[in-house]
Amino acid sequence: MFVPDTSNLKLTKDGRDYFFCSTDCLNKFKSPEEQVRAIRWKLTVAWLFSVPVLALTYIPGIAFKPWILLVLTLPVQFYSGIGFYRGAYESIRNRMGNMDILITLGTLTAFFYSFVVTFDPLLISHSSTYYDASAFIITLILTGNFIETITKKSAGDAASKLLELIPGTAHKVVGDDILEVPSDSIKEGDTVLVKPGEILSADGVVSEGSADVDASTITGEQEPVLATVGSRVISGTKNLNGTLKIKVLRSGSNSTIRKIYDMLQTATSGRARIQRIADVFSLYFVPVVLIAASISAALWVYFISVGQTGQWDIPVLAFVSVVVIACPCAIGLAAPITMLISSTFSYENGLIVKNTGALDRISRVTRVIFDKTGTLTRTLPEVSEIHSSIDQDQMIAFAGTVEKYSNHPVAQSIVRYAVDAGISLSSAIQVKETPGQGIQGTVSGKTVEIIRSKGSQNSAVEVLLDGKNVGNISFRYVVRPESALLIRELRERGIKTTIVTGDKETEAHRISEMLSLDSYHPQCLPEQKAEIVRKYQEEGDFVVFVGDGINDTVAMETADAGIAVPEASDVAKEAGDVIIAKNNIMLVLSSIDLSRQTVRKVKQNIFWAIGYNSALIPVAGGALVPFLGLQVYSVLPILSALAMGMSSTSVVLNSLLLRGTLRKKVFNRPNMGTAV
Repeated sequence: MFVPDTSNLKLTKDGRDYFFCSTDCLNKFKSPEEQVRAIRWKLTVAWLFSVPVLALTYIPGIAFKPWILLVLTLPVQFYSGIGFYRGAYESIRNRMGNMDILITLGTLTAFFYSFVVTFDPLLISHSSTYYDASAFIITLILTGNFIETITKKSAGDAASKLLELIPGTAHKVVGDDILEVPSDSIKEGDTVLVKPGEILSADGVVSEGSADVDASTITGEQEPVLATVGSRVISGTKNLNGTLKIKVLRSGSNSTIRKIYDMLQTATSGRARIQRIADVFSLYFVPVVLIAASISAALWVYFISVGQTGQWDIPVLAFVSVVVIACPCAIGLAAPITMLISSTFSYENGLIVKNTGALDRISRVTRVIFDKTGTLTRTLPEVSEIHSSIDQDQMIAFAGTVEKYSNHPVAQSIVRYAVDAGISLSSAIQVKETPGQGIQGTVSGKTVEIIRSKGSQNSAVEVLLDGKNVGNISFRYVVRPESALLIRELRERGIKTTIVTGDKETEAHRISEMLSLDSYHPQCLPEQKAEIVRKYQEEGDFVVFVGDGINDTVAMETADAGIAVPEASDVAKEAGDVIIAKNNIMLVLSSIDLSRQTVRKVKQNIFWAIGYNSALIPVAGGALVPFLGLQVYSVLPILSALAMGMSSTSVVLNSLLLRGTLRKKVFNRPNMGTAV
C-alpha cells in the first residue's frame, strides 16, 4: 500500500529511503528470510489450534466448552495475531488505515466479548461465544501474508543467484607467477588469467590470447563473441575455449554483473505496486464501523435511561453485533481464496503463478515486451540449408562427429540435426578448437575442419575434408510456430507488442516484420532493456516483460509483471512472477486472460462482502427492534456471527465457480503444448 514519507518507520537502503505502515512490513522488506521463519511458526500455531476451535464450536453437549475454546484460542489470539495488533497501533499512530485495524477491531471485540461471556454467562443473557470467528480470521489472513512474504523472498533470491555466477577465486598474474586469490580481492589495474570453461569475475580488456566468450548472460544471444587482444570483456560471461589474460578495468561493486545485481535489487524493492482494494476499503470502513457501533450503543443507553427498563446489556449487545457483523473475514478471504483457486488451476494447465499479487498488474497490461532469442524464437539456431559436393549424410556425419566435442551453439545445432536425422556419429581424435575460427579433428583417418564462413549474411560454416571444401551449413534462429498466433491475438485484445534484444539490427528487424510487431529495439544491454520498459511505463503503458535469460531479469523486475518461458535460466525464473511450464508461448496470452478473470472474481467477492456487511450493520444496530421487540437482541449476536459465516461461505462458493470459467475461457485452446 502507499505509505507517506511522514511515517516514522523508515529504512535507508542503497542510498534510498523506504517508508512502511508497520514493523512487520519493514521486517518483511529488510529480511524476508527471517520473516518467513517467524510467520511459519505463527501460522503453524494458528492452524494447529484454530481447527479444533472451529470443530468444537459446532459439536453440542461438550462440558465446559467455553473454557476449552478459550484455552485453545489464546495462542492464536496473542501469539499468531500479535503482528496485526502491532500493525494496527502503528497505522493509527501514522494516521493511516489498513487491514490490520479491521482485523484487530473484529478479532479483539469477538474475543473479549466471548471472554466476558465465558467468565459470567449471566452478565449478558442469551449470549454465545465467538472464539471460532476470532481464531479463523487471524489464521486465514496470516496464511495470505505468508504467501506474500515467500514471494518477496523469492524475488530477493533472483538477485542473489546473479552473484553466485562469479567464481570464488581468480587467477591473478603477478610477474611470472599466477596466484589463486579471492575474486573480491581483485582490483582495477590487476591482470587475471581466465582458463577455458571459467567465468570472468571482473570487467576488463584482453591483453593476451583469444577465445570464444559466451556473453548470453549479458546480451541474451547464444552465439559466442570472439575476444582477442584489445577486446572488452564483461564479468559474468564465460570463456568457452581459449586462455585469456585480462587487464581489469572494473571489479567488485563497479563490475557489470554487480551493477545488474544492484539494479535488480532496486527494481524488486522499489517497483510501484497498486494499493490493495482491501486497504483502500479499510481506510473508510473502519471509522464507519466504529461510528455506527458507538452511535448504536449510545442511542440504546439513551432509550434505556428514558424508558428505565434496566436492560443495560442491550447497548453492549448492539455494539458487539455491529462490530462482529462488520468483521473483515469475508473481505480478508475475498482475494486469497480466489488467488489460491486460480493459481492451483493454472498450475494444472501449465502456468506457475509464483506471485499472485502480480495478477492484478497483468490484468491491466497494455504492452507486452518480449526478449527475442529463446522467447519468440527457439533458444538454439537450427540448420536452415545444407550444400554438399559429397553425400549429404556423410558430410553431416563427419561434421557432427567433430562438433560433438564442442559446446558452441552452432556445434550443438549440427549434432542435434544429425541425431534427429538418424545419422550415426563416430569418434574423433586430435580435436582442436580455435576461438573465432572453428574446430578440426581426425575421423576415420580423414582430417575434418569446420570453419566459419566469411561470405554469408547468416550464420554459416564450411566443411573441409583433408583441406578440400565439401560443403557448407547455414543456420537461422527459427521463430516458434505459435509466436505469430500469439502476436495476432494480443493485437486483437488491443495490446501492443515489442521486442528488445541483444541481437543485431537486421535480425531484430526481420523478426519484427515477420510477426508484425509494433516496435523493436536491437543491441540492448540489461540496463537498456530496463530503461526501455521504464520509458513505456512513463508513456502510460502497463508493461509485461517476457524473457528467458539472466540479462532479462532487471527488465522483468522493472516491468509491472514478468513472465519466464520454459527454457528460462534459474535466475529468470526466480525473477518472474509467472513461469510457463509448457512448451508453448501461447500461455503468455493465457496468463493475461487468467489474470483478468481472477481479478474480476476478486472484485465480485469484495463488492459482495462489503455490500453484505454494510447492509446488515443497521440490522445489528437495532433496525428490527420496532418490528420484533428488544428480545431480538437475545439472538442477534448469534445471528451476526452466522451472517458473518454466510458472508465468508458465499465468497468461497463464488470463488469455486472460477474453475469453470478458467476451463472454458482461458485453457480451452487446442495444442497448448507439453509440460517440460
